[in-house]
Amino acid sequence: MFSRKPSLDEIRHSLAHLLAAAVLKKYPKTKLGIGPVIENGFYYDFVFPSPVNQEDLVEFESSMQEMIKEELSFEGRKITQQEGHKLFEHQPFKRELIEEYSAEGKELTAYKTGDIFEDLCRGGHVKNTKAIPADAFKLDKIAGAYWRGDEKREQMTRIYGLAFASKKELGEYLAMREEAEKRDHKKLGPELDLFTFSDLVGAGLPLWTPKGTLMRHLLDDFVWSLRKERGYVKVDIPHLTKKDLYEKSGHWEKFQKELFQIKTREGHIFALKPMNCPHHTQIFARKPMSYREMPQRYATTTMQYRDEQTGELSGLSRVRSISIDDAHVFARHSQIKEEINKIWDIIKIFYGKFGFELEIRLSLHDPEHPEKYLGDAERWKDAENILRQITKDRSEDAEEAPGEAAFYGPKVDFMAKDSLGRKWQVATIQLDMNQPERFDLNCINEKGEKERVAMIHAAIMGSLERFMSILIEHFAGKFPVWLAPTQVRILPVGEKFEKYGKEILEKLQKEGVRAEISDMNETLGKRIREAEMQKIPYVLVVGEKEESNDSVNVRHHTRGQEGEIGLEKFVVQLREEIQEKKF
Repeated sequence: MFSRKPSLDEIRHSLAHLLAAAVLKKYPKTKLGIGPVIENGFYYDFVFPSPVNQEDLVEFESSMQEMIKEELSFEGRKITQQEGHKLFEHQPFKRELIEEYSAEGKELTAYKTGDIFEDLCRGGHVKNTKAIPADAFKLDKIAGAYWRGDEKREQMTRIYGLAFASKKELGEYLAMREEAEKRDHKKLGPELDLFTFSDLVGAGLPLWTPKGTLMRHLLDDFVWSLRKERGYVKVDIPHLTKKDLYEKSGHWEKFQKELFQIKTREGHIFALKPMNCPHHTQIFARKPMSYREMPQRYATTTMQYRDEQTGELSGLSRVRSISIDDAHVFARHSQIKEEINKIWDIIKIFYGKFGFELEIRLSLHDPEHPEKYLGDAERWKDAENILRQITKDRSEDAEEAPGEAAFYGPKVDFMAKDSLGRKWQVATIQLDMNQPERFDLNCINEKGEKERVAMIHAAIMGSLERFMSILIEHFAGKFPVWLAPTQVRILPVGEKFEKYGKEILEKLQKEGVRAEISDMNETLGKRIREAEMQKIPYVLVVGEKEESNDSVNVRHHTRGQEGEIGLEKFVVQLREEIQEKKF
């Protein structure tokens, strides 16, 4: 009879149970939390009678290997609340879950692994441990966690495991992760002097150095140039607002706990803005708009703020001060497709300059939970169908993701695959029929009547902080020459060639190239290594031969040694590479 091959999730879930069994074998008094499947593996939370370390992980893993060899079966059964309390008499966290599930009317089930372990579980396991590839998993690391994610509850120890379908896939993942660690923006960013953090300023509030600030402006200027070509205008808005604005928009009810709130001397409540769209509605609403003035396209790159929890902060990836290259288009319904296509074109051009492959996700609302969203079902249906049609017209394949929409409208999310094959959600286009309703936004049509407009939200980079983190890791700090803070470093081989080096420097700077000449106090080898460490795109070594030939000896940070080339030819090639934004 045909036997179904278990899914990877079933393998990972079964390994979580084997981990718990291995822990109890060594530490019988351990209290068990939960052990779900996660991306790349699984974890299990424990309260140990004494601290554990990496040596314990080796022992737990060895014990799990033995269990796999024993070909233990997984068998599930329904249990009553009373049976559950008896079965988990010494496991307070399991008993808490039993109480909660019973109160919600959920069915209780337990899964037994051979005769050695039984856990409260909904299921999803291999039938027998022989189906688990014993060489395709690894206990990975130990971390802290709170029970149910609540910092007021018990502190637990979380053990993470990796699990894949084969030894080869596990090895590939470990190799990729090792490379990712080398590229980690939290390490490379400070090494390249792009940003820093200060305990006095506060966690999650990055400080941008001259080099990092230059890069941010280059990126933002590129986005603006693409928007300007398509009829956008710049606007500016304050960094705070009365709470009334967010009450009107619906953000206050949904996000007030995530806002930095300010109470004035007069008792008024203000908030540091966590998003920009409600401010932009008020610019549109400042005067009656004729259909002849439509669409209105507003763009601003500005800081917004979220009261993120300290434990959730991570380098530039998760911060409290977020710079958004935000734009909002107020359009007639007949203009929606054209405007979204313009934004889509900008996104394709922008990400093409970095070599990112883009995948499309249609983020839709969850019809099972209408309370999470503004507006009625018909308005959502119309907006989602428009995005589907645009995607179809562009011949784009798109994954549909119910439940991933913004609370005011569906989105087209763009997923970028980086040089390590990792996917990141980057740009987004959001179609909003609900904010115009709440703010009563209209234009005056050809008949002299009020006509409800639509609102399109568009972020190309999204968070500049997060995009910079992705970019640093994508290029491993070796940025394209147009984006590099220092584009060229000149290295005279000795003092008598310093004058020629300075002549090259002057010529490059007149061309607008960000060039510098090295300090002559160190050896040539050390100066070359320093330029490599700083990942400067072009290093020009010049000596007697180069001075005689009016040339430079070129070394590129990714292509390696390129040899001698005439100075004029190098300048022409460099100018073209910068202007075309080659990567």
